[in-house]
Amino acid sequence: MADPNNKAQIFELNNGNICVLVTNYGCTITSLSVPDKDGKLGDVVLGFDSIEPYLNGVAPYFGSIVGRVANRIKHGKFTLNGVEYSLPINNPPNSLHGGFDKKIWEVVEHEKGENPHITFKYHSRDGEEGYPGDVSVTATYTLTSSTTLKLDMEAMCENKATPISLAQHTYWNLAGHNSGSILDHKIQIWANNYTPVDQTSIPTGEILPVKGTPFDFTSEKRIGDDIQQVGLGYDHNYVLDLGEEKSGLKHAAKVKDPSSSRVLNLWTNAPGVQFYTANYVNGVKGKGGAVYGKHSGLCLETQGFPNAINQPNFPSVVVQPGDKYKHTMLFEFSAE
Repeated sequence: MADPNNKAQIFELNNGNICVLVTNYGCTITSLSVPDKDGKLGDVVLGFDSIEPYLNGVAPYFGSIVGRVANRIKHGKFTLNGVEYSLPINNPPNSLHGGFDKKIWEVVEHEKGENPHITFKYHSRDGEEGYPGDVSVTATYTLTSSTTLKLDMEAMCENKATPISLAQHTYWNLAGHNSGSILDHKIQIWANNYTPVDQTSIPTGEILPVKGTPFDFTSEKRIGDDIQQVGLGYDHNYVLDLGEEKSGLKHAAKVKDPSSSRVLNLWTNAPGVQFYTANYVNGVKGKGGAVYGKHSGLCLETQGFPNAINQPNFPSVVVQPGDKYKHTMLFEFSAE
């Protein structure tokens, strides 16, 4: 079990080009600085200057790893192996993201040098938040090159089958965390289909083509172009295609900010990505006195499909005892 004296702290990964600050509270990225086209460093993630606002629950999942199951589970209920389980309803009428983001993880390893990395570990006990089975989770952030941050998440299910679907919930603003709306950012998502949702943001179970809809980002498009047609904004799961690969990961998305020319390419082995445009962020006081409003960041949460545990036609998120869940993301930065 984690050391009870384990305190929330902030750690640095720095390779001279990218500088990442991450805390063991929720494995949260609090700051990530990368150069723009002129080589000027800018912090491109929403967050806070100190740990206190995270501990006080001010952050709407800024930068954290969420789980045991990311995204929404309808009515906080599911049945597995004939047993019905009930989860906290923290996003009425549904359950959202679990509680891993509000735990202090153990720091297993922290190495500096050319490829600095840090590994966090958490043990989720049987019955925690209503989930079955003991689960051991590790998350490792590594600067694998001068321009790339890699995240490897693993979870081992020890004694009972259980759903596991972790996600990294950073809010990106490539113009700089304090630069206002991301509606001028351009994005391409390697997905020809998405999962439409009901009025409580639970997928209906359908998998529909994006073609001819405001959800079509199969070629690069300004985020603000069609956002008025989708209610409050984008908060939808995209079904990732098997296209271009890198290190065994598929290309999920490419985001570009025209003002700084910063580009983020995202690669993953997850089946889906939730594209979210900070629709519910409203006047959050962040780093350096910045105030974050609606659409002040965008999230690309690679994960299993929302409510997959209750949708037999979605890829399964159930992990059997003795099996290992593995989820990798690669964040590749450039300026073009």
